[in-house]
Amino acid sequence: MVWAEVPDPVVGPGEVLVDVAAAGVNRADVLQRQGNYSPPPGASPYPGLECSGRIAAVGEGVAGWSEGDEVCALLSGGGYAERVAVPAGQLLPVPAGCSTVTAAALPEVACTVWSMVFMQAGLCAGETLLVHGGASGIGTMAVQLAKAAGARVAVTAGSAEKLARCRDLGADVLINHREQDFAEELSGGADVVLDIMGAKYLGRNVRALAPGGRLVIIGFQGGVKGEFDLRPLMAKRASVTSASLRARPPEEKAAIVSAVRANVWPLVAEARLHPVVDRTLPLSEAAEAHRVMEANLHTGKILLTRP
Repeated sequence: MVWAEVPDPVVGPGEVLVDVAAAGVNRADVLQRQGNYSPPPGASPYPGLECSGRIAAVGEGVAGWSEGDEVCALLSGGGYAERVAVPAGQLLPVPAGCSTVTAAALPEVACTVWSMVFMQAGLCAGETLLVHGGASGIGTMAVQLAKAAGARVAVTAGSAEKLARCRDLGADVLINHREQDFAEELSGGADVVLDIMGAKYLGRNVRALAPGGRLVIIGFQGGVKGEFDLRPLMAKRASVTSASLRARPPEEKAAIVSAVRANVWPLVAEARLHPVVDRTLPLSEAAEAHRVMEANLHTGKILLTRP
């Protein structure tokens, strides 16, 4: 990746132009750089699925937003830039108690977790959520949201240090995946499993489900093709689901963003939930940010800031 001069994006009807203060780094950005995750049709070709900043211009037909508003945004691409055009329905105000830069750590993970764990899997108070990669950006958000909802939370991570961070965020069950079999360690099973591994964990995830459990796959770090025995799934009356946030149409993203604003933003304002930021780097050092992410040296989010 190189930091280069390119034309400013053009704001269309229903969009706003955001002067970017910071952009969040996500695993999908790494996959895109590697040529394994192309942007959806019409999206910016540049990486970056979330950003924060200030509105520089408002397109035709946009209501409720004005130039100068401090915002963060869910993007289909283009966050690794000084400016990005965003559909107005994918904007969120910078939440109370959060700086403009730090707010860049929220949109992608909050929208992913809320849509998959709560809107799709229906996690309820008193249930158990198993989060793989509990110290990741997605994981740290999932732990906090599930605890705020009254759920019991189990996490997997690859080091004592990362597990300790998960414990500090509220995790109840800590499993070192390098030393323990999570399917054996989780007493009573999980009502919802949030999985970033895909094929590698498929069989064990099904074993880890409680009766009526829901396995939600949101990543394929462990491969895209796997096999498992259908009989335990049927016996448990369990289900396997998956979805991608990036490829959803704007109206679906807008509905998710609206739900996040209503359900997650108050928790941030009340200091019951906070973005976990591992480090910030200049946008020009995006390659270094990807090296850190690929080596799993971070806990929480990595942010890129404007030079």
